[in-house]
Amino acid sequence: MMRYIVSVIFCFFSFAMFAHNADDTLVLVQDDTSHIRISILTCGVGDELYSSFGHTGVRVIDSVHHTDDVYNYGTFDFGDPHFYKKFVLGKLPYYLDKGSYNDFMYTYIEEKRNVEEQVMNLSAVHKLKILAYLENNLKPENRAYKYDFMWDNCCTRVRDIFPKVLGEEFYFGDILTGKKITYRNIINQYLMNKHWERFGIDLLLGSRIDSTMSEDGVMFLPDFLHKGLEHAKYKNEHIVGSDQVILAHKHIYQSTLNGPLWTMIGILILTVLAFLIPAFHYLKSFMRFVLLFITGLLGLFILFMWLGTDNQGCSDNYNILWALPLNAFAAFFAHKQSFWLRIYALAAISLLIVALIVHLIGFQQMPLIEISPLLLAMMYVYVDMYKRNVPAPKANKD
Repeated sequence: MMRYIVSVIFCFFSFAMFAHNADDTLVLVQDDTSHIRISILTCGVGDELYSSFGHTGVRVIDSVHHTDDVYNYGTFDFGDPHFYKKFVLGKLPYYLDKGSYNDFMYTYIEEKRNVEEQVMNLSAVHKLKILAYLENNLKPENRAYKYDFMWDNCCTRVRDIFPKVLGEEFYFGDILTGKKITYRNIINQYLMNKHWERFGIDLLLGSRIDSTMSEDGVMFLPDFLHKGLEHAKYKNEHIVGSDQVILAHKHIYQSTLNGPLWTMIGILILTVLAFLIPAFHYLKSFMRFVLLFITGLLGLFILFMWLGTDNQGCSDNYNILWALPLNAFAAFFAHKQSFWLRIYALAAISLLIVALIVHLIGFQQMPLIEISPLLLAMMYVYVDMYKRNVPAPKANKD
């Protein structure tokens, strides 16, 4: 959903004229009925990670002023010197921008992505209100917002236009039709052939995204906003006058090798060889250090994303139960013998079991298929650490 910034200044004055007085309003509504056309553009998914979930834009055609613009809530300033810092911390501002329809479509033509258009069947009054809403959002003091992938993004911003402008007599059509589905379920479906990306996102997103989505909540993705608008009504009248494909390209999800799973299986095989086969015992110290250190670094990163950033989806992440931050330090002492290492190993085994319970009861869904071999490898490390630090029985004296 991250797209290029386009900066085009548009002079809007018609709403000010419309709001002048009641009599003028009636005249302007009658005169302007056929002059403004508003539609929602739903852009299909692409091959790159940033395009994996699609995009949404608001198209406005003014036949009097001969303009054809798209209002785009998905732009950001890549030239910001603190771009990467703000992105990681969840503080990256996104912006509403307005550009020509042709410029907007160029990317989707080049990337061969599907684009559908839903033309709004609204009165001139409501068209002007929506246009005024967009223009107000476009003001320098209003155009920036703190992006959140699931709760405040370029799609939710478009979704919120309708209830805010049309009021309580507007409602979206049914989307989930009674199905219980979570944010994680939806994200994993869209990333079904991007295994490393899906795996990494699953590790970093916490239990909050395992909550069941509401009808409004599911419209954080363009495809579901499109579906919600299909049967949306205002005063019991459908607000979508026509729905057409303006750029036809069907995205094909190609089956790919599950890299994370096979990597974890390889790690498990090396661990089993190192700990159980005498000929490979020389690998034991290496595997122990690597497994503890890497899972410790992962745990520290999970903790940072949870407590040190504004990324709401990264909070309450119970992957930290098996990716223990202290492992990064324990790795340097695990080869020694100490009563505390035995206690630490016992605690780590217990927390690993708790992590599995958290997954099984559905409190937080972990990428269990991929991490199962890794968890088994960690169990070998912890059990060996525990056994090595059990005091030898004292010999009996006659």
